[in-house]
Amino acid sequence: MWTPTEEEKFGVVICSFRGSVPQGLVLEIGETVQILEKCEGWFRGFATKKPTVKGLFPASYIHLKAAVVSNRGQFETVVPVEDSIVTEVTATLQEWIMLWKQLYVKHKVDLFYKLRHVMNELIDLRRQLLSGHLTQDQIRDVKRHITVRLDWGNEQMGMDLVPRKDFEMVDPEQLSVADLYKLHLSSRHSIQQSTAQTDTMKHRHGDTCRIPVPHHLFLNMKSFTYHTIGEDTDIFFSLYDMREGKQISERFMVRLNRNGMPRNPEKIERLCALFTDLSNKDLKRDLYIIAHVIRIGRMLSNDSKKGPPHVQYRRPYGCAVLSMMDVLPSIAELREEKDFVLKVYTCNNENEWYQIHENIIRKSSNKYTAASTNYGMIISVQLLRGDMDHVRRENPMIFNRGVAITRKLGFPDVIMPGDIRNDLYLTLERGEFERGGKSVQKNIEITVYVLYADGETLKDCISLGSGEPSISEHCSFVMYHNNSPRWGEIIKLPIPVDKFRGSHLRFEFRHCSTKDKGEKKLFGFAFTPLMRDDGTTLSDDVHELYVYKCDENSTFSNHGLYLGLPCCKEDFNGCPNIPSSLIFQRSTKELFWISTLLSSTKLTQNVDLLALLKWKAQPDRVMDILGRLRHVSGEEIVKFLQDILDTLFTILDDNTEKYGLLVFQSLVFVINLLRDSKYFHFRPVMDTYIQKHFSGALAYKELIRCLKWYMDRSAEVVRQDHIQEAMRALEYLFKFIVQSRILYSRATGGIEEEQFRASVQELFQSIRFVLSLDSRSSETLIFTQAALLNSFPAIFDELLQMFTVQEVAEFVRGTLGSMPSTVHIGQSMDVVKLQSIARTVDSRLFSYPDSRRILLPVVLHHIHLHLRQQKELLICSGILSSIFSIMKSSSLECSVSEEVEMMVESLLDVLLQTLLAIMNKSQMAEAVRGQRCPQCTAEITGEYVTCLLSLLRQMADNHYQQLLDNFQSKEELKDFLLKIFCVFRNLMKLSVYPRDWMVMRLLTSNIIVTTVQYLSPALHKNFTEADFDFKVWNSYFSLAVLFINQPSLQLEHATSAKRKKILDRYGDMRVMMAYELFSMWQNLGDNKIHFIPGMIGPFLGVTLVPQVEVRNVMIPIFHDMMDWEQRKNGNFKQVEAELIDKLDSLVSDGKGDENYRELFSLLLLEKIEQETWRETGVSFVLSVTRLMERLLDYRDCMKGDETENKKIGCTVNLLNFYKSEINKEEMYIRYIHKLCDMHLQADNYTEAAFTLMLYWELLHWEDRPLREFLHYPAQTEWQRKEGLCRQVINYFNKGKCWEYGIPLCRELASQYEVFYDYHSLSWIRKMEAAYYDNILEHQRLEPEFFRVGFYGRKFPFYLRNKEFVCRGHDYERLEAFQQRMLTEFPQAIAMQHLNQPDETILQSDAQYLQIYAVCPIPENVEVLQMERVPDRIKSFYRVNNVSRFRYDRPFHKGSKDKENEFKSLWIERTTLTLTHNLPGISRWFEVEKREVLEVSPLKNAIYVVENKNQELRSLISQYQHKQLHANINLLSMCLNGVIDAAVNGGIARYQEAFFQKEYIVSHPEDSEKINQLKELMQEQVHILGVGLAIHEKLVHPEMRPLHKKLIDQFQMMRSSLCHDLPGMDKISPACSGSSTPRGSLMSSHNPMSPEAIKLVHRHSPLSLLGSNRHSSSSLSSQTSSEVGNLVILTDGLAGETLDDPFRMQASPSTSSLSSTHSAPSQMINSAPSSARGSPSLSDKYRHSREVVMLLPSHRDRPSSAMYPAMMENGQPTSFQRALIQQVVGPCKPCSDPNLSVAEKAVPAAPSSWSLDSGTRDTIPFLSAHVGTIVAPPVPPRSLPPGHFSMNFDAFHHHISDIPPALPARTLRKSSLHPIPASPTSPHSGLDGSNSTLSGSASSGVSSLSESNFGQSMEPPRTDVTDSVPSQTWNPEEDAEAPYLPVRYSLSEPDVIESVKAHPCRSHSAPTGVIPKELAEIPALPPKPYYPRLTYTDNEEALEEESRSKAFTRKLSQSGRNGKEDQAKVPWEHGINEE
Repeated sequence: MWTPTEEEKFGVVICSFRGSVPQGLVLEIGETVQILEKCEGWFRGFATKKPTVKGLFPASYIHLKAAVVSNRGQFETVVPVEDSIVTEVTATLQEWIMLWKQLYVKHKVDLFYKLRHVMNELIDLRRQLLSGHLTQDQIRDVKRHITVRLDWGNEQMGMDLVPRKDFEMVDPEQLSVADLYKLHLSSRHSIQQSTAQTDTMKHRHGDTCRIPVPHHLFLNMKSFTYHTIGEDTDIFFSLYDMREGKQISERFMVRLNRNGMPRNPEKIERLCALFTDLSNKDLKRDLYIIAHVIRIGRMLSNDSKKGPPHVQYRRPYGCAVLSMMDVLPSIAELREEKDFVLKVYTCNNENEWYQIHENIIRKSSNKYTAASTNYGMIISVQLLRGDMDHVRRENPMIFNRGVAITRKLGFPDVIMPGDIRNDLYLTLERGEFERGGKSVQKNIEITVYVLYADGETLKDCISLGSGEPSISEHCSFVMYHNNSPRWGEIIKLPIPVDKFRGSHLRFEFRHCSTKDKGEKKLFGFAFTPLMRDDGTTLSDDVHELYVYKCDENSTFSNHGLYLGLPCCKEDFNGCPNIPSSLIFQRSTKELFWISTLLSSTKLTQNVDLLALLKWKAQPDRVMDILGRLRHVSGEEIVKFLQDILDTLFTILDDNTEKYGLLVFQSLVFVINLLRDSKYFHFRPVMDTYIQKHFSGALAYKELIRCLKWYMDRSAEVVRQDHIQEAMRALEYLFKFIVQSRILYSRATGGIEEEQFRASVQELFQSIRFVLSLDSRSSETLIFTQAALLNSFPAIFDELLQMFTVQEVAEFVRGTLGSMPSTVHIGQSMDVVKLQSIARTVDSRLFSYPDSRRILLPVVLHHIHLHLRQQKELLICSGILSSIFSIMKSSSLECSVSEEVEMMVESLLDVLLQTLLAIMNKSQMAEAVRGQRCPQCTAEITGEYVTCLLSLLRQMADNHYQQLLDNFQSKEELKDFLLKIFCVFRNLMKLSVYPRDWMVMRLLTSNIIVTTVQYLSPALHKNFTEADFDFKVWNSYFSLAVLFINQPSLQLEHATSAKRKKILDRYGDMRVMMAYELFSMWQNLGDNKIHFIPGMIGPFLGVTLVPQVEVRNVMIPIFHDMMDWEQRKNGNFKQVEAELIDKLDSLVSDGKGDENYRELFSLLLLEKIEQETWRETGVSFVLSVTRLMERLLDYRDCMKGDETENKKIGCTVNLLNFYKSEINKEEMYIRYIHKLCDMHLQADNYTEAAFTLMLYWELLHWEDRPLREFLHYPAQTEWQRKEGLCRQVINYFNKGKCWEYGIPLCRELASQYEVFYDYHSLSWIRKMEAAYYDNILEHQRLEPEFFRVGFYGRKFPFYLRNKEFVCRGHDYERLEAFQQRMLTEFPQAIAMQHLNQPDETILQSDAQYLQIYAVCPIPENVEVLQMERVPDRIKSFYRVNNVSRFRYDRPFHKGSKDKENEFKSLWIERTTLTLTHNLPGISRWFEVEKREVLEVSPLKNAIYVVENKNQELRSLISQYQHKQLHANINLLSMCLNGVIDAAVNGGIARYQEAFFQKEYIVSHPEDSEKINQLKELMQEQVHILGVGLAIHEKLVHPEMRPLHKKLIDQFQMMRSSLCHDLPGMDKISPACSGSSTPRGSLMSSHNPMSPEAIKLVHRHSPLSLLGSNRHSSSSLSSQTSSEVGNLVILTDGLAGETLDDPFRMQASPSTSSLSSTHSAPSQMINSAPSSARGSPSLSDKYRHSREVVMLLPSHRDRPSSAMYPAMMENGQPTSFQRALIQQVVGPCKPCSDPNLSVAEKAVPAAPSSWSLDSGTRDTIPFLSAHVGTIVAPPVPPRSLPPGHFSMNFDAFHHHISDIPPALPARTLRKSSLHPIPASPTSPHSGLDGSNSTLSGSASSGVSSLSESNFGQSMEPPRTDVTDSVPSQTWNPEEDAEAPYLPVRYSLSEPDVIESVKAHPCRSHSAPTGVIPKELAEIPALPPKPYYPRLTYTDNEEALEEESRSKAFTRKLSQSGRNGKEDQAKVPWEHGINEE
């Protein structure tokens, strides 16, 4: 049974749970859960991060934690009981982990790994805290480490700074703003100082000196490796200052046995020392650790005979050094020991042993030698910091190892009280001894004894070094054979103080013999007492001692025998009459030197100090003794501080009158000595003395008298050093005074109380007198006043012991009030005065409310004066911060209302003025330097902002009310409101607080909004209606707008935890301010009109804040504005204009979203519904809504990683909107330039030119001046238009659209001509001429066009459910375009059919793309029909300035004829009309009109045959006129394709379909069309005859078999047509055999001019699929553009049904079935085609040769997802069989019979056989929006002499007399045109012909394959028609041309354009595409794709290389049949040879 939990309320998941049970809750390890119920090992509850999802989880997976439960029940709150810092670590790590992963994604790898390391450290530190095993000190240390890492990580991750106190987060509610500010500063500067934050704040203005923290060096001797000494050794470590040449520390001694182990086994692993009390100054010295090695054994280690083995000598061995300068950097930051290896060097000469360490340091290598590579010692070193107590706590393990404390020689920088020390350091320096009659020098050993007065040796008073116990006597080491030895050995003598007096040192000198006995013979001694007769100890100096002779028999038992002798020269001078008959005789030539250093807190070496302490022995010298106290060193004074003070007060009591002033001065000297940092720690000793040991009950009277006397004389005395010293000692003087009075009162029962008070009053009168003096003329007086002011606050605590708080406060107020104002005081005194006030505020006195009421007015007065004059701002701010901190802490206990009132009255106004002045300076400095204000200015600004906020936070309702009531006039109130609003605005503009100070920023915002709520009623009450003041209201609104837009308040960007925390504490302050703002707007009444349109932009910015409630409140204001302007002006044009202007910039800045757009529309429409102006209002709102849609799309595109197409589309969309809907010219022009820049980045130069022309059209050729705008300078309109014109011309040139640039050149030329600017005119005319040359010389690619449909609601609105036509890029084919579209819209689904989508798709929440290619329908038809117009000119007009496009879809109407499907095959032709012409300002435009019509099968047949005839005529004409030179491959393939197809089926299918009686009877209305088809077929036979005749003339001998085959098949073709076409047997008798005479084909009187035929072809003969975008299907073709597709699509479709083979939507282009196209190469690959990548027939159906050329290579075939089945029972349909057998030629579906051929975009000239031949007026090719620009006119060409038309009748008249000629058409027939290739054909790199060559084409291939050409696979050359056969055979050499040229038309050009083969395209079926954006601006013709024919050498080489590579690659990809390959070999070979 489930029961609610009582204790188990909170837990942590310790094992992930997958929720594998019903209602299971999925949990991840580490999550926290709140538990609601339990049942048999299961809990029910929820994860704290998802409290709404509740479920079950196992109890064993949860680690329970103690928690506090409040409000038990359904809404209970559970808070875990744990350290707050643990909670913070947990929360922070959870935030970091999300951001941490993003670092890796953003490639911030370095920070990624650093943060990972820190997170691991935090986890470990958190674990330590939770373990509960740490001491308090360790916990503090762990917390410090945690906070340092947390703050570092937060800073690195851009998170908020956490203010802390004692390592824990603070509650802003419990602290003043000033304290919070200081905490932020300290947290930012150093988290390590957080422990001392409170103290730092308290003593900020004090004069307390920072105590230098001592350092300690820990040294551990780890090993000493040596193998050849074999003796015991002593090693002495010490610290040596090389710069001063002396040791600075005691020695640390290590004793080792012969094995290198400690002699004392207990010391193993414990050979360590701590060199203490090293100051910062010491660490900067040139310090070295030096180690002297002394061996103990034989005299000479290498000679066993020198000395007996039983006698041990101490002998110098070697030395090692380690530089601390090198070591310190590596050990300073380590918290562990670091090992170092020291190499030991031996001394080459023992005489220099005393300085061996210096020689090693100096690297004097000739004076020492490395003992051995095996010698060395290993030590470890660690640097510790802090006082000894701290070091002991922090490093207990060190002290547990028995570390030897090794002190400094002398006292450290800081002498700690209680540090009892009495050490005498003795250095055995050197000696001078006689040889004594020996032949060699002595081996001298010194024995040192310390003897007491009674002659007894003092035990254990000699220490050789720390680490070893003291000894009673010491034997020095021995120098071998040296009578002048230098030892330099330091010994410490720790003699007890009580034994010091009377003790002396005795030095005995012995010669150590090296003989067998090894005797040590005494030969002399020396001595010295430790204390002089005057009671002083031995001075710190070098002492030269006398040596007295003695021997082993001499006795020292009676020390008095020698103590009476002089020990040194000083003694000798003091007692010259010494008897000579004494026992000991002085050796006059022998001397011994020692030096001593006393470090004692009990003994002194100073005579003056000793005289003072013993003043009673010399009472007559007291005044002299007191005067000499100043010359005693500070160390001596602090050592005897208590004794000195006792002595001074004893002297004072002895004779006050006589000694009073001197004692006072001495006391002042001693007190001031303790101000030195070295003796600062002795102040507690002084305090202790005053409290416990001071007994001068009468001293206060004299001290007050002397102090007053000094102050009174300050106005008279010139030298005031002694007065200033007394002022500095004021604190302790008052302590003595007060304690003395307390002692006196205690002793006397409180008598003379009044006298004491009166004397203190008088003393304060003197103090005030001193401070009131004018010090500007006296520098010494300034220092006196400064010293007094500095010391004055320190006496408050002493006075409080004797006086009440109010009395002391009155004293202080009077004193502070006596100071002159800042105007009458010097600059230096300003600072001192304010520092004194600051210390007063920081004192305990100020913390009492009673004293604050007294002191606050005078403090505020001085601060007010300084702030008025802007002086000492930083100190003033510190004082104010302290006051606010005290008031905040006091407010928690008692009311501070009265004090707040005083501060408001005194400070608020001046604070505002100061802040404004500071902020203005900051802004000016920033403007001048171009950078942020310096640190000092920023700090001052922060301080004063904090003060203002503190004051405002303390103010309550009554304070605001009183503040507002105190204003005398509305002008004063207005000034105040303007100032405070301005300050608030600057706070938000200047970002006073750093971005990561979120706590401070939120608190600031809270204070501002609270203040505004208090001040709003006053604004409404005083400044509305008649008293309306625009400035104040405007300032208020600006403030409110800035407030709501603050980045720190935008909670949407915060994490959920942070957002919840802010909302819980403050709520959403934006909403609070929005309601306040709306309320004040409503209160404006009639004055609202003043803020229209000024506040529209700011309010709009507020409404764009992503907070629903703010939007709901603020959006209705716009309705209000519209209403008020409507009332005033009758419209709201201003609101409309301003709203649109601001909306653009705000949305571009990233504001606003889709929700806002909807809410804006909803709220305003709802409001407007009730208005009389509803109609215009609704229209406006809808317009703005549409604008927002476009702006949001534009912004999303720009900021996202979108493609250029999307960006351009959005920009076009927006640009059109600004122009067409809202007519905002400036915005329109801005977006014109943005669009132009985008086009330039994408290299769309033509589109860039058209875009820039939009601005050009707005300008006029006038001299009106224009202002500076965008990047344009200020200039006249004419100049700007000229510059734009030149720029546009340049872009057209780069885009190779010279036809568009020429009219602009003309317009510009006309302007230059008007102004006679012939220089510019010449330049522009030359440019125009160059453009004409470029048109003729440069070959340009023709682009493909694609229709794209965007369906579904997920598309941007400007694309949604619309269709567009896009102009493709260079060489971009359908498949590439599809892929590009899918890349741009990765979520889109490609539609697999071409039918119009239904409503389901249109309204679906998805993206659907429908893409297929379309053919352009040229507008300028007349140019295309003109004679003599080069194809390069016509090519431009075919694909530019186009607005209509079409595509065809085949279908069966009625039942399908299975025998001959052509009977029922219809074509559905769709024509699309765009909103603008292409090219234009975009590469695509929207379709505005769609027209669909159906073409009957018969019409289709007519157009196919007609187009094929025209193509044949053109090609034959070119060969006839030798325009295609001698290579006849093109002609061969074309003839082969037509003839072979006709023989094997081809046009026979048309015969079967339309010439049968059944069809004629059933379709009587088609009789005329049937006759037309018959005539066209008859005409085709005649044309073929002429072609064969020319072919016979030009054919290469090796190609004769092919020609023979063509003749044979032509006869078969004629025969098959004879029975249907009467008269066919009479046609072309010359063609009946291969031996037909070559001259008899044409009549001589009917020649065709060589220039009369225009070859218009698009494909080379071997193209796999025809690619002419305007071709018709041939005689046997069913094909519209889709038919070609269908023929190719049969591969792999056996699984589909046959019923509706055309249900798919084929591409707009068509493949033909039989014709072989010879289209110009510039048209190759240019037509769009969906079929070029269509699936091909499967291999099993490739048995027919007519299919071979029809199929693309297998690898180029895409999946056939778009295409339905084309098979019946696994076999081809009859329709397909017909196609396979009778493939005619690439053809297009028939056009609408109502359309002319020209309208069908068939690019032929008017025929002389047609009724409409002649020249039509040219049609301007530029769209209307281009203005006056028109294309260069194409003038009609006159007919040259000798040229005439040949019509059908003329030809027929001579038919019996001449060989058959090409048939002409009757006059009633329409003009014949060349047939362009189908746009459906893909291309290989080998050819340019249609791939839909049917049977005859394949036969041609077979014939070619039988020739003797080699199979060359070299890449083809680009110029196909200029290629020649591989052999150098010229057909003209065989025979003269027997054929007269046949002329078909008067409009053919003189020159045939060279043909260029282009790289083939891929052949995949369309699967989906990505749309380009459409613009609604009228378009100009776009840039075509073209190949360049004119190259520089480099360009040509590069182009040729790239082409070769491309072609080769395609060759390798083509998988063809053998016949195909063989067929192409000769063609390739011919090309390659060319």
